[in-house]
Amino acid sequence: MSTTQNNKNIFSNLIHKLIHNFSWRWLQKMSILVVFSLLVNHLMTRENFPGSESYVFPWEGFLASIGLGTIIGFIAHFNFKYYKKKYFSKKIEIVTIVKFLLSTLLYIILIYIPIYLILTPLSGGEPDFYYFLIGLLLTLLLSALAVSAYYAFDIYDLYKLSIKDAEIAIEHGAKTTLLTYENIACFYSENKIVYAVQNDGKTITTDFTLNGLEEKVNDQLFFRANRQIIVHINSIDEIEKIENGKLLVRLKSAIQNSEIGEINISRYKRKPFMDWFEQKT
Repeated sequence: MSTTQNNKNIFSNLIHKLIHNFSWRWLQKMSILVVFSLLVNHLMTRENFPGSESYVFPWEGFLASIGLGTIIGFIAHFNFKYYKKKYFSKKIEIVTIVKFLLSTLLYIILIYIPIYLILTPLSGGEPDFYYFLIGLLLTLLLSALAVSAYYAFDIYDLYKLSIKDAEIAIEHGAKTTLLTYENIACFYSENKIVYAVQNDGKTITTDFTLNGLEEKVNDQLFFRANRQIIVHINSIDEIEKIENGKLLVRLKSAIQNSEIGEINISRYKRKPFMDWFEQKT
């Protein structure tokens, strides 16, 4: 088989897989939304209980729930993409998760208000503050539960990825080396060149700056010890208290070289460093 044909097959399989995953993901979302809308609208009033003598299928409420749920789904989807790119891909924290949820609810409020003011007169009613408030609170409560449940596994997967399996592309000249976080012992700077040190002691020159790396890497795993080094939490062998409230950090023997055998932590960074290190235990 020619290289061109092989590339076409790979591309075709990739497109097919993407379409399949996309279709399944959105089919899953729509199924949850439909079931959720059916349950909510059948439980809201006695007349909507299946089996009652006056039962009428709540078409208006059902379609309104589908429409509002779709809008909420898009809001949550794009907000999650934003938080994933800016925050979750680097570090998963409770504070950030709460901010994601609260910001999603804020966007829902901003969308809910004009929808209520527009649709209420169209349905023959008049805006009423009491019903507006009750409807908004119910919408926010149900949205918070639905968004939390739906994205819980995504956030957990990102957490595992950020801790164990995340990779960083180390560019050095014309070459690029992919290293997992778990295989990096530290980064250090010497003569304005930044080096990446692997767990076996192998050193690779990089085109990074330490400031750039500090913004890029997961700070649950890495700590900027001083102006010269960023250290991985698993590469630390021993911590010793020294004069003036400083710390002396010794790295594991396989990692040590003439530049990074011992690391000084200033008294100003001592508490943040120990707080970071103690999370390991």
